Order: sequence, then structure tokens, then C-alpha cells
Amino acid sequence: MRYLAAVAETGRLVTAARMLGVDHTTVSRRLRALEKSLGTRLLGRGYDGWVLTEDGLSVVEHARAVQEAVEKAADAIGGRAENDITGTVRVTAADGFGTRFVTPAITRVRSRYPGITVELLTGASRLNLRQTNFDIAVTIGPVPATPLYTESLCSYDSALFASREYLALHGSPASVEELARHPLIFFIDALQQVRELDLETYVSDPVVGFTSNNIFALLEATRRGGGIALISKFMAMTAPDLCRVDIGIPPARVEVTLAVRKEAESRGAVQAVRRALHHEVSARAEELVWDA
Repeated sequence: MRYLAAVAETGRLVTAARMLGVDHTTVSRRLRALEKSLGTRLLGRGYDGWVLTEDGLSVVEHARAVQEAVEKAADAIGGRAENDITGTVRVTAADGFGTRFVTPAITRVRSRYPGITVELLTGASRLNLRQTNFDIAVTIGPVPATPLYTESLCSYDSALFASREYLALHGSPASVEELARHPLIFFIDALQQVRELDLETYVSDPVVGFTSNNIFALLEATRRGGGIALISKFMAMTAPDLCRVDIGIPPARVEVTLAVRKEAESRGAVQAVRRALHHEVSARAEELVWDA
């Protein structure tokens, strides 16, 4: 049961083996034995590692109870303090927000609780509510109806930006009509998950000169004079050579939601990371919105 809990937590045999102090073949062998004894499959291959089956989901909480009991027994023998929280927490977030806000929060958690290991997965992929290989998901935009525990984390603003060099060469548009004559930089439309960030809010038929699914690529293209981009305030602040382009439209505000798998919600390590994320965005509100 401890082996099942470890693989459910990490999504990978090798990582689970490292946590348990054994090799991955031992983990695989123990899991096969557990599945045989229960007469059902507990794990299946997912897009990014191993995920729990329906039967696995019903068993894993019992497995985690066993794991926690073993850890508490070890703590009692070792005289570990009650507030010395341990465990692995896997967090998913968008590239930019994950780098600028989640990473500092994780650093703070690790400083206070050295026994916590945090794995951060970043990218532009859609949140898969059936996946079980994450504990906390920091999602941009509204979250559909879900069995996950969700709460508001923060909001952030986005506006139009261009490099000083670009504006010197091509002029700064002062209206929507003038903006339509400039090449725009934006996320690949098919991969864009946040409808609040929609170029058609500004231009009915936008001419997009450069697209990417990576905010850092979009930021660099803007810095290099590739056009005008819709960029979040917290990312634009990392590039002081960018200027905000004001065409008389208010910033686009986006909600950020924190989602936690319910079976992971009560774990001390997960709660420590959750608290750190709230502290990070609260302490740096002026980087997120213009009227903080």
C-alpha cells in the first residue's frame, strides 16, 4: 500500500522508488503483487506518467493512511517535531505564472520545511480534471464543474506592450483602428485557454505576425521589435525596455484559481504549499493588477 501511495503521489516508478529507498523494479513488483491480491488494476499509463484507475482511486486513500502511519511511527522514534512537515507535492501551472509566483512560493516552503519536496510542472496544456498525477493546479481562467477543491488565488491584468525601438520606427497606435495596422504577437489560438485574453476584443480581424504557446517566446519576440503583444503586467515588468500601448481600452483582467485534489487536501505538505501561494500573491499584488 505504501508503494501505491508513492506512485500515486509522483506519477513515476523511478521517483517513487527514490522516495522509498528501493529500486524501481521493486516498486513494480510490489504493485503487481498488490493488484493480484486485490484482483484489479490500480494504475494505468497516462499522458505524463502513471495514473490511478477508478479502483485505484478508491484504494489510494487507504494506502496513504498506511504511508502516514509509517511516517508517524518513524517520526516518533526519531523525535521529530510535529511542525516538521515532510512529503512530495506536485504543482502544475502556466509557464509565466509558475516561474514568477509559484517558484518563489516553493522556495519559501522549502526554506521553512526542508523535508518537503515540490515538483513544478509548467506549460500551456489544458487542465485535465481526470488526471491524478498532480496535487495542486494553478489554473488561469474559470474552472469548469469539477470534483476538485477550488478557490480563488488572485487576479492579474494584461495590456498591450511593444518595444521602444518598435514604437520609434512604426509609431504608437492611439486607437483600435490604428492598432489594426500593426502586426500582433499572441498565443497560438488553438492552444489559447483563456478567453478573457482575446485579441478580437481589440481588433475584429487581427493580423498576428508571431504566435507561440510559450509566454517567454512571446515576450522575447516583443522585445525584439516583432510587433505589439498582449502581455500580463507581471511578465511585462521583467522587460523594462517594453512600453505600454494605450488605445483607450481597460486592461484585460483574468482570474487565477487554485485547484487541489480532494484526496491530497488534508496533507500537511500540500497545505503548506497552498498557504505559501496565497502569501506570495498577496504580498506582490502590485505586480498583478494596476489598481492594487
